[in-house]
Amino acid sequence: MKNTPDGKISPWAWISSLYLAEGLPYVAVMSISVIMYKRLGISNSDIALYTSLLYLPWIVKPFWSPFVDLLKTKRWWIVTMQIVLGGGFAGIAFCVPVPFFFQATLAFFWLLAFASATHDIAADGFYMHGLDTNQQAMFIGIRNTFYRIATVVGQGVLVILAGFLERVSGNIAFAWSITFFTLAGLFIAFGFYHKFILPKPDSDNRRVSLTADQILGEFVKTFVSFFRKPQVAAALFFMLTFRFAEAQLLKLINPFLLDSKEVGGLGLSTGEVGFVYGTIGIIGLTVGGIIGGIAVSRGGLKKWLWPMTLSMLLTAVTFVYLSFSQTDNLFVINLCVAVEQFGYGFGFTAYMLYLMYYSEGEHKTAHYAICTGFMALGMMLPGMVAGWLQELLGYNHFFIWVMICSIVPVIAVSLLKIDPGYGLKKDKK
Repeated sequence: MKNTPDGKISPWAWISSLYLAEGLPYVAVMSISVIMYKRLGISNSDIALYTSLLYLPWIVKPFWSPFVDLLKTKRWWIVTMQIVLGGGFAGIAFCVPVPFFFQATLAFFWLLAFASATHDIAADGFYMHGLDTNQQAMFIGIRNTFYRIATVVGQGVLVILAGFLERVSGNIAFAWSITFFTLAGLFIAFGFYHKFILPKPDSDNRRVSLTADQILGEFVKTFVSFFRKPQVAAALFFMLTFRFAEAQLLKLINPFLLDSKEVGGLGLSTGEVGFVYGTIGIIGLTVGGIIGGIAVSRGGLKKWLWPMTLSMLLTAVTFVYLSFSQTDNLFVINLCVAVEQFGYGFGFTAYMLYLMYYSEGEHKTAHYAICTGFMALGMMLPGMVAGWLQELLGYNHFFIWVMICSIVPVIAVSLLKIDPGYGLKKDKK
């Protein structure tokens, strides 16, 4: 355990583990669930519909975040939610082998989704309570890095583990059960570790002087002010539709990679998908995001908005190519996924920066939380019908449909008005 010179627990001792614990449940709910259900024989339409509905806790997260702040300390919520997440992962592990596994595991995924969204609120709040402003700036890169590592561990390492267990045991349900038992053990360990290692900052106290009615009244005031901002209609249309095409694509990438060639897929194994999408894809996504951030800091958001938008939309053509070629060449498959994910990461930078831009003002933190709720809603609604559309159209025409849907985000971007100086390195807003 690293201690600072004044005897306090060093941030190095808890930031990495805290943000691993923040990223893994989200990946499990949104990505690992899709791969597991596909391997267990669930249809694409059911997978897309029911796993998209799991976005709901992140949509309504802004509504209960004030009460997380009121009822207990952030530290208490972090430890409690990690234990709950461990129990939820164990519940999935126990239910995978049963005949009614789909309904049973979905119930536990709902538990994981609500616990994960609550953990996000507490962890991000604790980051600000547990560090001074200088430390917050110093450790932001570490925080983001370990969140990305959580994505690689979830979509890459754990999926590769499941694929290995499928191969050696010959039992798909057993393989996924062991994988989720691994996650359960990890989160129980996280909970006990953070119970002892997280600092106890004086500012992380329950706000006993405020009642629930007062908190609710303040939230309503903040919520109303959000809809009184300039250009609110264009901003909401952008938040809800910028990812309209990508939301549909993301739900079907893993099923497409896993499906046999007879039904239009690429026929990859579980382990190969873990490597292609969970490792190479995440690297492409991360590099795209980093380059996007550098580009905006040098040219501003307004200058880079259109190139980033087109990058995010046009790179999806790689899946049109893969669906028609159905190539066996793993290098080509990896390259196409890397290109698409790079474009997604590069373009997504513009989206997140616009949310920050729109949130500027008196209630910046609360308004940003509301923006992220609309972002999740914009992912949930298109994703719900994506599986049904794919089964109706087939993979070839579905990916062409995704490209046609790119017209909607283009319209949304054309309606925005952005300060030319926003995002530049010299910008001190």
